[in-house]
Amino acid sequence: MNQNPLRYDPSVEQPADDEADTGAALIEQLLKISNITYRDSGHATRAVHAKAHGLLAGTLIVPDGLPPALAQGLFAKPAGYPVALRFSTPPGDVLPDDVSLPRGLAIKVSGVEGERLPGAESDATQDFVLVTGKAFLVSDAKAFLGNLKLLAATTDKAPGAKEALSALLRGTERVIEALGGESAKIKSLGGYPETHILGESFFSQVPIRYGDHIAKIGVFPVSPELVRLTDAPIDLGRDDNALRDAVRAFFASQSAAWEIRAQLCTDLETMPVEDAAAAWPEDESPYVTVGRIEVPSQDSWSDAHRAGIDEAMAFSPWHCLAAHRPLGQIMRVRRRAYEASAAFRSERNGCPVREPG
Repeated sequence: MNQNPLRYDPSVEQPADDEADTGAALIEQLLKISNITYRDSGHATRAVHAKAHGLLAGTLIVPDGLPPALAQGLFAKPAGYPVALRFSTPPGDVLPDDVSLPRGLAIKVSGVEGERLPGAESDATQDFVLVTGKAFLVSDAKAFLGNLKLLAATTDKAPGAKEALSALLRGTERVIEALGGESAKIKSLGGYPETHILGESFFSQVPIRYGDHIAKIGVFPVSPELVRLTDAPIDLGRDDNALRDAVRAFFASQSAAWEIRAQLCTDLETMPVEDAAAAWPEDESPYVTVGRIEVPSQDSWSDAHRAGIDEAMAFSPWHCLAAHRPLGQIMRVRRRAYEASAAFRSERNGCPVREPG
């Protein structure tokens, strides 16, 4: 591990003059998606990552003996915390799984003590919102808004055409990967490989404050049962909920473990904070383990988990300790958008969405 990570300083962030306008436009597009799906189904879902594939309860174990640069914030001292996990895919409409898209993992750590951000002093949670892929698809908030407008315009439109396009894009991605390449753009449009979701690694993509330092966060499968599922093929066309069925079948009889790892920023030139599309070079700063998530065998689609995790929880990187405040414009413009989406669900469904005590 690089022993000289950069120290956090507020100057690492450079807000754009029109960031507030971009953030307001993001909220408008997200609520547009929410209103469309609510009109169609009569039930309010998340504006993005609406479809869950697994809902789990487990424990985060922070080990003793982390070096000082890593023993920060949530990971400052050895402890065990209850966690909730939600596996998902990105669209705001609930599509058949053979519209093959990147995957997401949201984690809520409860019982977390420490200084909070203003307005959240009574909370006791730390969320990590992660997806497959080590960098964000676009560099800045305006480009992100453009992508979201496209997503809003195609919400609930032509699901059959989306399935056909996904099959075509998967074939294109297979050719690219056979030649030694990879296309994040093709994967994001529906060309994601037909693989088991539990074998995936997940990433924050954009940085957070890591106590005295700055870091990106990753979650990696480590138990043998999970590692065997990395790149394991799965027939997504066998039914509309193939991923959910696969997760449920796994946890019906098996337990699992992941490691949380931090990639510390050591050079702002090669590891920028404001350029969300920049993948930080791991030869300069590798992901290093700071915790372990253990999940026992359970029903990953139980009524209790659906009520307590899928309906009653909202996941946001802004549910955090002050020591892990999100950084960069993509994180900043999404803050109010997460809040607006949660409020929409809470009001329409008559189910309070709030942080666990």
